[in-house]
Amino acid sequence: MSLDVVLDQIRDEGIHSVRVVFADQHGSLRGKTIAATALERVFENGIGVPGSLLHKDTGQAYAVGLWDPTGDETLDALVGARDITLRPDLTTFRVLPWLEGTAMVLSDLETTSGDPISHSTRLICRQALDRLGEHKLVLKAGLEVEFHLYRVGETGELEHTHPGWDLLAEDGLDRLEPAFEPIRRGLTALGIPPLTIEAELGPSQIEITFAPTSGLAVADDAIFVKTAIKHISRRTGYQATFMSRPKVGNDSFPAGWHLHQSLVSAGDSAGPSMFTPADDGALLSPLGDRYVAGILANAAASCLLTTPTVTGYKRYRPRAITPDRISWSKDHRGPMLRVVGGPGDPATRVENRAGDPAANPYLYVASQLISGLDGIEKNLAPPDPTDSPYEPAGGELLPRTLGEAIEAFAASTMYREVLGNDVTNYLLALKRSEWHRFNAAVTDWEQSEYFDRF
Repeated sequence: MSLDVVLDQIRDEGIHSVRVVFADQHGSLRGKTIAATALERVFENGIGVPGSLLHKDTGQAYAVGLWDPTGDETLDALVGARDITLRPDLTTFRVLPWLEGTAMVLSDLETTSGDPISHSTRLICRQALDRLGEHKLVLKAGLEVEFHLYRVGETGELEHTHPGWDLLAEDGLDRLEPAFEPIRRGLTALGIPPLTIEAELGPSQIEITFAPTSGLAVADDAIFVKTAIKHISRRTGYQATFMSRPKVGNDSFPAGWHLHQSLVSAGDSAGPSMFTPADDGALLSPLGDRYVAGILANAAASCLLTTPTVTGYKRYRPRAITPDRISWSKDHRGPMLRVVGGPGDPATRVENRAGDPAANPYLYVASQLISGLDGIEKNLAPPDPTDSPYEPAGGELLPRTLGEAIEAFAASTMYREVLGNDVTNYLLALKRSEWHRFNAAVTDWEQSEYFDRF
């Protein structure tokens, strides 16, 4: 999309404001609203924001040095909260249907001298896609996201939008209709229409799926989807959360983010999946086998990127339609990876069921590509598929806590080689800060368990 096309759209649709934003290290949007008349200047020169935004963990605590150098060349240049520059990517320009006269555009991060900032998660994802392109391959992926949607009562209390514990109940969908219909209309107007909408197992839990897209658009769309759901819900008397297992009332079931992924030829990006096996007895093609082998071999380390929250690890439970081990199978919903399709199916793909809805989309997608390419380039072979994913023979356990995931990522030579020391240490510092703060806090469970007893 050219600047002239965007400016014409701004004029024709009466846009007066543009939100120039970027997805931070946690996948949360940050930025500034500018007058639409200033977009051409901002496109050419960028717009400055404090570099301190890159230093914060999820609780806004400074996880890396803001006032003193740490040895990280990029962050050391920002000591003292010096500016970084947002450079709008006009291919992401969207008019916000829920907000009159307002548009949004995603941005890349640069230094004030115009150099890309290596810690930008959108850049990390783009670099992984570029590496894939060197093999003349393109990512094709479909979003399947779960979240919880609550009604906000008159006094601010949260109420369930459907009672749950009746999977795919039509009555649950009907109860959701007043809450979800504005979201459906908004997503459709945004150019990302839902394919399916489901009342999931847990109370107030919803699953939505979308048509597959390619390349960076997979993660960009995920950002817009999550933003639209939260913004529209707020305006219609509801609250949406992508926290995996919110504590509302006595009932809750953890939500996941299942990423369906395949590779297609760069010369035929609309063509068939290159995971489709030619052999009737095979689950995947040889390329698909190697890609799966890489994801499985690096699964424990990748959890820091696919499941970056403390709560996300409370979802990994046996026999709960969620994975708890590093395994794969054909069309089985227990293992971490589920193969969908097979011989003769041009849509054959792999579904990773380990993801946390709160994951940064750029890091989630990048983790799959980096791991899959490791398997392709090293010609790795996957372990045998299993139909007993919750048994010890089914595979090694996934990390049980964020702390275990931190240590697995820290021990990964593969991620350090691909991302470099500075970015690897940066991601570790963010999550170590979050994990240390959690361990220092007194939880409701501790209060209930020990206060009266002792």
